[in-house]
Amino acid sequence: MSLNPKRTIAELQELRALTSDENGAQRVAWTETWQKARRWFAEKVKGLPVEQRLDAAGNSWVTLEGESKKALLLGGHLDSVPNGGWLDGSLGALASLEILRRFAGQFNGRPPVSIRCVDWADEEGARFGRSLLGSSAFAGTHSIAADRVRRDKDGVLLEDALRACGIDIDRFPEAQKEQANAAAYLELHIEQGPVLETADLPLAVVLGTKGVERHAITFYGQEAHSGSTPMNARRDALAAAAKLAVEIRPIAMKHSDAVCTVGSVKTFPGIPTAVVGRCEATLDQRHLDANILATMLGDARQASERFAQEECCQVEWARIWNIEPVPFHPHLIALCEEAIDETAGRHLRLPSGPLHDAAEVARAGIPAVMMFVQSLRGISHNKIEDTRPEHLELAVTALDRLANKAVDWIQEQNG
Repeated sequence: MSLNPKRTIAELQELRALTSDENGAQRVAWTETWQKARRWFAEKVKGLPVEQRLDAAGNSWVTLEGESKKALLLGGHLDSVPNGGWLDGSLGALASLEILRRFAGQFNGRPPVSIRCVDWADEEGARFGRSLLGSSAFAGTHSIAADRVRRDKDGVLLEDALRACGIDIDRFPEAQKEQANAAAYLELHIEQGPVLETADLPLAVVLGTKGVERHAITFYGQEAHSGSTPMNARRDALAAAAKLAVEIRPIAMKHSDAVCTVGSVKTFPGIPTAVVGRCEATLDQRHLDANILATMLGDARQASERFAQEECCQVEWARIWNIEPVPFHPHLIALCEEAIDETAGRHLRLPSGPLHDAAEVARAGIPAVMMFVQSLRGISHNKIEDTRPEHLELAVTALDRLANKAVDWIQEQNG
C-alpha cells in the first residue's frame, strides 16, 4: 500500500461530517461524540496487521510490529474543543495512520523498526480544564490528586467521566509502560497562527514548545466617588493595571518570538460612579528560552511596582501556573528540515506557543519533533479553521519522508 495523502484529506472530511455540527467539531474528550470518533478510527485500522488497544490513561495505540522492538511513535489527538476546527489534532492522528499503512505495505507488514500510532486522550482539556491529560500520564508528569476532583460546567467529576469511559484515574501511572522501546516521536499539527501564511510557506519545523509563566496580578487602590474625587487625589487601581497592560507589549517585543498577554481584567466595585479600588488582572508570558522568560517576568514585576507607585496603589502577584520550555531534539529537527526542503523547497523554524502532546513525550526523555502546516487566516479552535488541500498533501508527504529518516536514524543508533 503506497502513501496516499488524498485519502488522509478524505478521511478528515469524513470525520468532520460524522462529529461536527453547524458550529464546528464537537469531539470533546470523555463524551459520546469523542468515543464515536474513536470507534470510527478503529474501523479504519481493521484489516491492517496491527494491534490496537487503550493504555491505562485512555491513550489509543496502534502498533505495527517491526524486525526491531525499537519503535517510532507517530501521534495526534482526535479530541477537539467545543465548536472546534476540523484539523486541530485529527490531522496528526490520520496522517500517522496513513504513514503506518505505507510502512505495512512496503515491508509486507514487518518494517525494520516497530511503528506505533497514538491518539492521545484529552489533549485539549476542554471539558475539565486539564490539557495534555493522557500524554502527561504517559510521561509520568500526571497530577492525579489535583485532577480527579475537577468538575465540568455541569458538576460532573473528571474521575467519574473517566470511569464511564472505562478508565480508572488511579491507574494512570501504568501508562508509563508505553515508553518502553520508544526511540523517537513525530507529530504533525496545523500552525494555529498566521506566521506561515504571512511568509507564503506551507511547512515549518517546530523548535520546541514555549515555557509559560501565568500570574494573577491585583492592584489595590481606594474606592471613591467618581463625581467628587479630584483627578490628582485618586488612587485608581485600574489606571495602574492599564499602564501594565500597555507596557507588556514592549517587554515582549524586546525578544524574538516572545508573547505577553493580559487576558482578563476585573474591576471592583465595577460601577460607573466609583473610582476602581481593586483591579484583578491576569498575565500570560511565553518564550522558548527559560532565561528570556525569566527576564520578561522580572521586567513585568518591576513595571507593575512602578505603576502602582505612580497611582498611589499597592500590587500583589500570585502564580497561577507555569511550565518550563521544552526544546525538541536537535537531530530530529535537522531531519525535519531536510524532509520539508525535499518536499516543499524551503521551510521556517518556529517555536510553538500552544502546548502539545509532543512536549510531554520530550519531557519523558524521548527524542521528539513537530512539523507545522500553514493555517489559513491563522485561525484555530473555530469552525472556520482551514488549510489548503495542496498544503495538507505536502504535510503528509513531508511527515512520511521524516518518518523514513527517523527509522534510518533509529537503526543507526541501535546498530
